[in-house]
Amino acid sequence: MAEKKKTESKTKGKPKKANARIPKDLTVRVCVGTGGLAAGSQEVIDEFYSELKSHGLPPCIEKKCVNKTGCRGFCAKDVLVDVISDGDLSTYQFIKPDMVSRIINEHIIGGNPVTEWLVGPDYHTFHDKQTKILLKQCGQIDPEDIDAYTGIGGYEGARKALSLTPFEVIEEVKASGLRGRGGAGFLTGLKWELCSMAKGTPRYIICNADEGDPGAFMDRSVIEGNPHSVLEGMIIGGYAIGSNHGYIYIRAEYPLAIERLEIAISQATERGLLGKNIFKTGFDFDIKIKQGAGAFICGEETALIASIEGKRGMPRSKPPFPVNKGLWGKPTVINNVETLSNLPSIITNGAKWYSSIGTEKSKGTKVFALTGKIKNSGLIEVPMGISVKEIIYDIGGGMERNRKFKAVQTGGPSGGCIPASHIDMPVDYESLISIGSMMGSGGMVVMDDATCMVDMSKFFLSFTQHESCGKCVPCRIGTKRMLEILTRITEGKGREGDIELLLEIGADIKLSSLCGLGQSAPNPVLSTIKFFRDEYEAHIKDGVCPASVCKALRRYVVNAEVCKMCGKCFRVCPSGAIKWEPKKKAEIDKSKCVKCGACFEACPFNSIM
Repeated sequence: MAEKKKTESKTKGKPKKANARIPKDLTVRVCVGTGGLAAGSQEVIDEFYSELKSHGLPPCIEKKCVNKTGCRGFCAKDVLVDVISDGDLSTYQFIKPDMVSRIINEHIIGGNPVTEWLVGPDYHTFHDKQTKILLKQCGQIDPEDIDAYTGIGGYEGARKALSLTPFEVIEEVKASGLRGRGGAGFLTGLKWELCSMAKGTPRYIICNADEGDPGAFMDRSVIEGNPHSVLEGMIIGGYAIGSNHGYIYIRAEYPLAIERLEIAISQATERGLLGKNIFKTGFDFDIKIKQGAGAFICGEETALIASIEGKRGMPRSKPPFPVNKGLWGKPTVINNVETLSNLPSIITNGAKWYSSIGTEKSKGTKVFALTGKIKNSGLIEVPMGISVKEIIYDIGGGMERNRKFKAVQTGGPSGGCIPASHIDMPVDYESLISIGSMMGSGGMVVMDDATCMVDMSKFFLSFTQHESCGKCVPCRIGTKRMLEILTRITEGKGREGDIELLLEIGADIKLSSLCGLGQSAPNPVLSTIKFFRDEYEAHIKDGVCPASVCKALRRYVVNAEVCKMCGKCFRVCPSGAIKWEPKKKAEIDKSKCVKCGACFEACPFNSIM
């Protein structure tokens, strides 16, 4: 009785149309990636269920009509909802639960889309220049339903691989030109070949899902949107190197990704796609999940291995490399999420198909998290060799507030900056390295002319310095000294010779640090000095921050010609630095000014500079 009253209360006031006309091919897709859920996608799904039920749609059909999907990339538009009706696809943006009723009544039943809620041209231009392989299914299939994955050909790549010899699988991957997407860009097929020839058993394959770069969410989104593609890639890799055991190392801060991996592993095991005698070929393979504690250093392969073994996550010197002596001293291959998720498509479609995408030395596509001072931020997948300009202006829609493009940081805190003067350069492994940056895992932070490059480099270096494991002196002490110098410069206390000292210490760290993370830590500083040395000199020699970002170097003055004598700046000043009387121009007492910027924000006439 209580449940009945609850249902009646919930549907009270809603128009009921028993057995209303519902298109036979109706499909409603709602994004349930982290961004979608944060925007309220689960509530939107619940409302679709409730509304469709009130129109006489049986629950058994209702469950098939309303589908959950992973992130489709343009997270800034969430909640995104697709309605496929009578063969036509309409995509809605910024959907809230109270908007669902109108979509059902006017669009699904009435046949007329609610045009003011549909995505605009920017949604389509965001996707038009992308080439999607990994992300193709993330916005279309239910990540928690193995039938959805097998329905689009899932696990056929693994089936085909297991019909070949391990040698043939490795040769196919080598011919594809696939390079590791975790940062270094080592040839995947060659890494597998080295491991397959190494002495010792058992062998292991590890998926590195410890995505720790600030602003990066590529691996997380792939796992949340299509976890079975990762499992299938691990099966293919495990078979190729002769491994029966796989580990997925993922940080505990990704609870949704972990949950969907657990569901996927359970479903694949029930179907006989993991475990004993896969596809009745005699090949056994199992996968375990290892949750990391969120240490950035555990993205480095030897530190990751130590963490799985129950030790403190710290790197060791190489050689020996993991392919010879890895997990528990046995031959081990470590590939990241993106690398592994490429494998099913490569095996299914062939190496020739994959190698036709990209450049001569950088094959395939790359997923980037496009963030920063750009109009269209989100997750993108582009062919290798696309220009920086195409990404920023054709896909990203250009700069926020139409400001001037200044630089883009690639490779996260281990990468470098690409200045506006190199905006036409192609995005591939060799080009990025030649300019002092790197591909990294796929972070891409866009900066406009209001960005202080000294402050930006300090931000990234403060991250790597904080995350240093402390095992080797160059990284532990060197990054600390560099950060102290950068902090001094941004506080207006820079000295002659600081730039040269930064270059010297940075070069020493790159040469002598134990692991790749330490060796790449100075990159943001070195690249900004290379391309924006004048900003460093302005901070040190002139005591000025050209971008007006560094608080200690700000100077606020009143433009008397523009001042309207309104007194708004006087009323918000917390330190009494504003001198003002009615019908008199305002003045700023520099000795009292704390440089908070309150007067600058309060002035409606832009008279404070």
